[in-house]
Amino acid sequence: MFDDVRKRWWALYVLCSGVLMIVLDTTIVNVALPSIREDLEFTETSLVWVVNAYMLTFGGFLLLGGRLGDLFGHRKLFLVGLIAFTVASLGCGLAQTQFMLIVARALQGLGGAVVTAVALSLIMDLFTETGERAKAMGIYGFVCSAGGSIGVLLGGFLTTTLNWHWIFLVNLPIGLAVYVASTKLLPKDVPHSGGAKLDVAGAITVTASMMLAVYAIVNGEILGWSSTAVLVMLGIAAALLLAFLVIESKVSHPLMPLGLFKRRNIAVANVVGVLWAAAMFAWFFISALYLQLVLGYDALRVGLCFLPANLIMAAFSLGLSAKIVMKFGFRVPLFGGLIVAAAGLAWFARAPVDGHFWFDVLPGMTLLGIGAGVAFNPLLLGAMSDAGTENSGLASGIMNTAFMMGGSLGLAILASVAASRTESLHAAGATTQVALNGGYQLAFVCGALAATAAALLGGGLLRTRMDAAAPPMAPH
Repeated sequence: MFDDVRKRWWALYVLCSGVLMIVLDTTIVNVALPSIREDLEFTETSLVWVVNAYMLTFGGFLLLGGRLGDLFGHRKLFLVGLIAFTVASLGCGLAQTQFMLIVARALQGLGGAVVTAVALSLIMDLFTETGERAKAMGIYGFVCSAGGSIGVLLGGFLTTTLNWHWIFLVNLPIGLAVYVASTKLLPKDVPHSGGAKLDVAGAITVTASMMLAVYAIVNGEILGWSSTAVLVMLGIAAALLLAFLVIESKVSHPLMPLGLFKRRNIAVANVVGVLWAAAMFAWFFISALYLQLVLGYDALRVGLCFLPANLIMAAFSLGLSAKIVMKFGFRVPLFGGLIVAAAGLAWFARAPVDGHFWFDVLPGMTLLGIGAGVAFNPLLLGAMSDAGTENSGLASGIMNTAFMMGGSLGLAILASVAASRTESLHAAGATTQVALNGGYQLAFVCGALAATAAALLGGGLLRTRMDAAAPPMAPH
């Protein structure tokens, strides 16, 4: 651990800068997709691979990346992931063909998964005192929750003023600076593996399962959720996951000790994370569609509409959230924050076709900013509180996987709900805008219900202890 307090906080800022790059790249590309399609002559069908290639490797390697960090050192894996992501960003920025861009995006997802999976563990290693850890997690939470909407704003600016290549090339100086600073500020690794070896069979089965599940989810909307291809892929993913669980119950050094899920906070936090991610993805993507397709806002104006939520999240995450957690523990702020977020989604659910920013958009954005700012910190702290140092990377990978899978699945389901409602309104004679708005309203209702369910589950079952040591793992 660092004796120099200032150096420790600078290390946090460096880690968060690395994570911000990853979070930005999940959304910054969306604004530039029309320009990429025109420049590289993508078809509508092939264009989705610019997004899907990233999501596949990102979702598939989160668990493995976290466990590799536990085995071989969090600092080492963070640097490796950072190099992979930065080099891949250069490949994306220089891409002149469809194939080159898609391959580079897949490598970006791989590097991003490793960085994301171990960054949280490094923060937990750096900040062991309860109050400081709560403040540090608040900053990390802000980066994770607000980075996506910042990406929309930055993507619109770079694509409009320069060209789409710069949404990737901007990562190069950031990645280089973060790498240099990390080598100077992050503490040397003390691996917690106890001589354990990598569970190769477990790594192959769980990674293949996650990648196949993500592939099925992102194609469910295109192919249809009841299509044979999607059902077969989900079935194979489930079979691989079952095989993974069997392997983990038998090997001497499992990739994921199953005893982790006997710890209440880890189990509860991951279920809450799935539900909340589904709700938040619904807000972020579907509200952007509402602003663009119903209210007629351009990409830059859409990004500006998210600024109030970002500023409010910053105010809570960078100070207020830590004080709330210190006073009330995990359960109360998690419940309260998620209920407020649910209210924000409910506000969007009544937004009309001729909506106005000040009355129909700003109040919902404000409530969601408050809710996310309050809830994200206690959820992360609760999830990590039961992990123990030797499993912090894995717990971080599991939590990030829960967010990613919950968000992807939730968005796919809610987008299907919205599309179905829109089609039925069209068939009944509604105009395009009215039909679209009706679909978005129903999706927001579903998102509000998911956030409410997460609030009830977290508020009812999460333990509130702040600094109790995690119990030791049962031997295998």
